Amino acid sequence: MNHFTIHEIETISQIKAETDKKNLDNISRTDAYFTYFKKNSDIIWSFLASMVSRNGGWNMCDLGGHVFREILEPQTRKDLFLTFERANWLIFHDVYPQLLVYQYSTKIKRPMFHLLPFFKCSEFIQKEWEKYWKEGDRERLTTALIINEQNVIHKPVIQHPVYNKRVFRSWIFNIQDWLHFSCVLFPTCGGELYGASVNGFKSLSKRINLGKRLARILTHPRLFPLFFEFADKTPHTGSRSDYEQYFKTKTNRKTPILRAAFPIIEHNHYEYEDWSKNKVISPAWLHAPARHRHPIHLTDWYFEKSDQMDLMLALHKVSHIKKI
Repeated sequence: MNHFTIHEIETISQIKAETDKKNLDNISRTDAYFTYFKKNSDIIWSFLASMVSRNGGWNMCDLGGHVFREILEPQTRKDLFLTFERANWLIFHDVYPQLLVYQYSTKIKRPMFHLLPFFKCSEFIQKEWEKYWKEGDRERLTTALIINEQNVIHKPVIQHPVYNKRVFRSWIFNIQDWLHFSCVLFPTCGGELYGASVNGFKSLSKRINLGKRLARILTHPRLFPLFFEFADKTPHTGSRSDYEQYFKTKTNRKTPILRAAFPIIEHNHYEYEDWSKNKVISPAWLHAPARHRHPIHLTDWYFEKSDQMDLMLALHKVSHIKKI
């Protein structure tokens, strides 16, 4: 670190400490992303990350809800939780220093992206931050951050032999994928749900495409203020009652709050590799427009899926077949 000034070394140390402090669990990450967006409203990705992180928390807490507790073995539920948590943690560990370096740059009015290699950020995203500083293309930066985060988790989580065997090849993951339970929801305080789902979650390009579609929904001029109001007004607990409380029709599904259901996980650091050094960046990732093949208004869809979950539980109880 001898090529950094003393002031830069102090800044690096502060950024590292703040990242570690806020990378505690899904709740702290979600709050950190949204708080950051309120201070840096040009970084749309940070608001998107907070909303996607909320969904991660709801998915985690579903594992402690009545449906999955009945149909899944404790070990399977634990494996699924750890997969969500690991991906969540890795993305935050990678991206939050980038966000803080950008915030610091705006504060002192000069780019400080030469600090990013210390945080082992990909060469791809370093160049994209520099490009954004010069050109100010928000949409491109949002897309670049989506591409980066999905590549960051691809090898250590999606392709990891343990997660691959225990989670991504499990019957429950594949049935979720097939039924489009893997859906990201953007709620409003009026009790409406918008969003998009992905099947083929293991596909890097499909996840990037989903991120782009979600960014487009989030920034829709009519809907954006509604999503912001929800995020600003509704503390994130991990329970689906965060948004189900706004429904006109009350639901009887109960999911626990995250901090009551799951412990804080101590993460092992991993062997870092710059994904962008060994991969050709697909032009489609950066330039292909996000297209919606399905409706983005999902309120009715959500109630239908909830009914399917209850049906799945009823069938499980009737059959008495224990799945592994």
